[in-house]
Order: sequence, then C-alpha cells, then structure tokens
Amino acid sequence: MEDTSRATIDESQHRLCESILSEMGKVLVGQEDMARNLLVGLLCDGHVLLEGLPGLAKTLAVQSLSRAIDTGFARIQFTPDMLPADVTGTQILNPGDGTFSVKKGPIFSNLVLADEINRAPAKVQAALLEAMQERQVTIGGESFQLANPFLVLATQNPIEQEGTYPLPEAQVDRFMLKIKIGYPTQEEERRILDRMASGKPIPEVGTVASAEDILKARATVEQLFVDEKARNYIVDMVQATREPSLIGLGQLEGLIEHGASPRASIALMKASKAHAFLQGRGYVTPHDIQSVAPNVLRHRVSTSYEAEAEGMTSEDIIQKIMDTQLVP
Repeated sequence: MEDTSRATIDESQHRLCESILSEMGKVLVGQEDMARNLLVGLLCDGHVLLEGLPGLAKTLAVQSLSRAIDTGFARIQFTPDMLPADVTGTQILNPGDGTFSVKKGPIFSNLVLADEINRAPAKVQAALLEAMQERQVTIGGESFQLANPFLVLATQNPIEQEGTYPLPEAQVDRFMLKIKIGYPTQEEERRILDRMASGKPIPEVGTVASAEDILKARATVEQLFVDEKARNYIVDMVQATREPSLIGLGQLEGLIEHGASPRASIALMKASKAHAFLQGRGYVTPHDIQSVAPNVLRHRVSTSYEAEAEGMTSEDIIQKIMDTQLVP
C-alpha cells in the first residue's frame, strides 16, 4: 500500500504560484496556458521550448516570469554568427604573467532566455547541452557548477521560416516541454491593442517570489502522490508512441519513425505533478497527465515520410493515442 500522507500541499505555496501568474497576466493577454506551462517547467526543474511565429509574446512571457521572481536572469540573442564561447564563456590570457582567467558567459544565471535558439548553427546550440543536462559548464578543461534554480527557456520560430536551423535531436530531447503558441482571438487582440497602443503606461510586473520560494515549492511538488494506476497510464502512453498496436492502433505503426524515450516518461510524471500542484491538489489525476502530455511528447515523437505524405503530425498521433487509450 502506497503512502498517501504526502498528498497535502502548502496553501501558501499554491497562492504564491497564483500570484506569479497574476503578475504575468498584467502584461500578457490571452496566453494563460503559456504562462501556466512556463510555471510547470519551473516547478519541476524542466527546460521549456516555446515555438511560434514572431510577435506572439514568447519573449515577453519569459521576461515577465523572470521579473515576478527575485532571481538572476540573462538573455542570449542567438544569431548565425555566434560562437559557443558567446554562450558558455571563455579563457582570457593575462599578458602580465601569461596565465589564463575564466570569463563566464551569460549561461551562468538562474533563468536563461535563449531567444530564437534556432537562428544559431548546431555547434552553438550544442553548447547548451552540458549545461541543460548536467547543470555544469566546462571551460578550458575546468568544470563550473551552475546556480540553483537553473532553467533554460528557449524561443524558436517554426523551422519553415527562412534563416533557421533545425535543433539537433539530442538538444530537443533536453527540453521537458515544447509549447506551441498560436494567434490570439479577435477579442484578445483588441485587448492587446487597448493595453499596448493606447499611450497609457503599461503595468509593471511586480516581484512576488524568491529563488528560495521556488526551491521549496519544487520540493513539495516532488512529494505529490501518484497512484499506481496513474503511473501505469503514463508508461502505457509512452509505450504506445513506440508500439501503437499495444492499444489497437496498428495503423500508426508505419507513421512513427521514432517513439518517445524513457526520459519522456520521467518528464510526463514530473509535469503531471506540477500541473496538479497548480490546480491546488496533492495528487495526480488522469486529467493532469492528459493536460501536459502533448507538450511533453510532441517533440519526442518523430513521424515518417508516410505520415508526412498523409499530412499527419506528431500532435495528431499523440491525440489518437490519448483518444484510444483506456483511462484508469
């Protein structure tokens, strides 16, 4: 029998997260899901990739989150002429004594905005790999630990856009969540117009949380209760991306090039806990899993040429799996 005594959450921590979302809402219009998913990534120590066309408030959302939390923030604008040292740092020769000193790059912060990450070539994108996975950076043979919390929040334009480079698969898999950003509705766009182009002062995002508050909330999220059936539901969902015939979707076999890795199962469970926490619950439900599954799996399921010919995307495959799989 599993211990459910850990299923209680600290109400003050939940209210704190709601305050962060409220502060972000001062400048964001119609992007509540994006804001909440950014907080999911922060609460479960998972990097987040935001994909959408220019002008959809991706950068603004990350900046708003950083202002709501009293912690370090760095922005890296990725460009085609960047070098890896522009991200991680480099060694500098001291002419006086002939020794080298380390000049740390912008990656040495708490929240790092990798803006338009797919504008830079693969060697620059790869400079983030060690930092994202091992929370350390090696410069000139010496390793340096990164601050805690450390989170990479990256934005990218769709690959079809001119002047972009596809992210390496190893890089993409380091992101716990990939969030797709769409256009606002007509009503939301009118609110954006009234708020941003009326000549009135734009509300400022206030600081309502500290780095310590986030670390305490993370510890609480880790202790949330996940029933045995919910854990099996997570594993079965990820397994179905590799062998869809397990749930009676044999017709998808030829449409999937690569399914999700075990890292996806871990990410799905962590993100489900964070989602439950933001709902004010101390336990995970199938709804929590379904809510975060598309963001966790969409960049981890590769479609085949047959799928492309049929106009099937990874999102379509994931949705079919979710619609077919039995819910506990």
